[in-house]
Amino acid sequence: MKYTNGNYEAFARSRKPEGVDQKSAYIVGGGLAGLTAAVFLIRDGHMKGENIHIFEELSLNGGSLDGKFIPHDGFVTRGGREMENHFECLWDAFRSVPSLEVEDASVLDEFYWLDHDDPNSSNCRIIHNRGERVDDDGKFTLSKAAQKDLVNLFMSAEDQLVGKRIEDVFGDEFFESNFWLYWCSMFAFEKWHSAIEMRRYIMRFIHHIKGLPDFTALKFTRYNQYESLVKPLLAFLDSHDVDFQYETTVNNVIVDFEGKKKVARKLLITKAGKDEEIELTENELVFVTNGSITESSTEGDHHTPAPVTHDLGGSWRLWKNLAKQSEEFGNPDVFCDNLPDKSWFVSATVTWQNKEIEPYFEKLTQRKLRTGKIVTGGIITIKDSNWLMSFATHRQPHFKEQNDQQTITWVYGLLSNTPGNYIKKPIEECTGQEIAQELMYHMGVPEEDIERMSEEACTVIPVYMPFITSYFMLREPGDRPLVIPEGSQNLAFIGNFAETKRDTVFTTEYSVRTAMEAVYQLLGVERGVPEVFASAYDIRTLANSVYYLSDKKKIAEMDLPFFEKAIVHEFIKKTKGTYVEEILKDANLL
Repeated sequence: MKYTNGNYEAFARSRKPEGVDQKSAYIVGGGLAGLTAAVFLIRDGHMKGENIHIFEELSLNGGSLDGKFIPHDGFVTRGGREMENHFECLWDAFRSVPSLEVEDASVLDEFYWLDHDDPNSSNCRIIHNRGERVDDDGKFTLSKAAQKDLVNLFMSAEDQLVGKRIEDVFGDEFFESNFWLYWCSMFAFEKWHSAIEMRRYIMRFIHHIKGLPDFTALKFTRYNQYESLVKPLLAFLDSHDVDFQYETTVNNVIVDFEGKKKVARKLLITKAGKDEEIELTENELVFVTNGSITESSTEGDHHTPAPVTHDLGGSWRLWKNLAKQSEEFGNPDVFCDNLPDKSWFVSATVTWQNKEIEPYFEKLTQRKLRTGKIVTGGIITIKDSNWLMSFATHRQPHFKEQNDQQTITWVYGLLSNTPGNYIKKPIEECTGQEIAQELMYHMGVPEEDIERMSEEACTVIPVYMPFITSYFMLREPGDRPLVIPEGSQNLAFIGNFAETKRDTVFTTEYSVRTAMEAVYQLLGVERGVPEVFASAYDIRTLANSVYYLSDKKKIAEMDLPFFEKAIVHEFIKKTKGTYVEEILKDANLL
């Protein structure tokens, strides 16, 4: 694998790999990883589109980047993806995908111009007491002990964290801080999740510490991400005659082990209820999306809870069948079996049908709902919610089919198996209407109006997702297979359950990065893959982060023990007139 940075390679075009005209590709899964793998095969691998086959077990592509209208029920999105400017592989892909909205522009152009004209920010990140903003919202409120825990995690080598949960490396004071509330609600971390993943996130996004409370670090699409990202990808691939095969489940990939070589020799698939086999040679490349966080999702409606399910579905069964053939193909069991009962399982999409809710949003955001511009700017988290509920209203319309009275709000509860504050049931047992009632209660809607508004003013579709936080489960090296297993000639793993260096799962970037790495290695593309943005190695970024993590205190104002304060004072004296002093001043620490 060749990693690079800088525009020398970023702007270069690759030459046609030798023998690519004799090669074809089978991509398992039509999510973001699978679709962008096809883009890279065409653009950088110069493979003919008709030689690329995408198998999708559902009736549409997009994976977790979904969004749809259900007649008579409303709109539904299972989630929303937060993006930032240093998603190097994502933007590399979308610079070549034409926009469906703006003539003579790429999706990247369209996205950049949108963010330039309407940059993201949040005017309200945390509320409590039924619609009141928390007094210290915007501050991290990290105690001295909590700050020390955070620094210790940052400084730990990853191999020293194997087998440790987040709650194993942080004390109670950390979990009482606003930092943890911002962090866990924004990224969906639970205390029992992997400390390794927590550390990767801190290192990966250390450059965005300043923008964590007000979401100035984030960027969002104009519409839901199916319309803004997936549809342009599908149009691009259709224009290159890529073969899409829907309602097709890949049950297994039979791999031959020839010495140190691994060669995928056969695909076992079920299509239209009939079992088929596809014979493979080393010229047939196989890209497997192993596992899925939205696999086996179920939907309820306004008057019906989403059915609880533990069905593995096609992507997990495929991975389990592959893992039986070699330990190098990972260990899916740690991600899909025995998830804690309190884990996040449910999200819901609220379609407000009139403007009665508008004053409650305006009170929190100081923004109008239907201007086409940023509204909440990301999630608003309800600090005293028993479900640890968060909600977000993005640019409206969020769906092109919306009428001028409709507004879409996405809701999720991080804690399951816990009765609500207003609805005395766990969120996974609630109808869409009951989830709306719990939300309106926390937004400050008078109790005498909640029942009526939940019936007249909105429709809600809850979704149950049995594997939605599987990415963060406690794992060991090798539990996620390498993108290209050692010795593999034609088999790659893509998506967030494949392993690549330093990047963070549960992101669009990770999906695209693994796809790019897989294509570049199997085809021998001469262009390098952009390395993960190295902000954790930039002393200016680290100094700036110290300033904001201490709630904008200068070094002299920090609560340090006498001995530490003396050492710091001596250090500052020695840096006077140096580059280090300049860095500390630029970071407002002096």
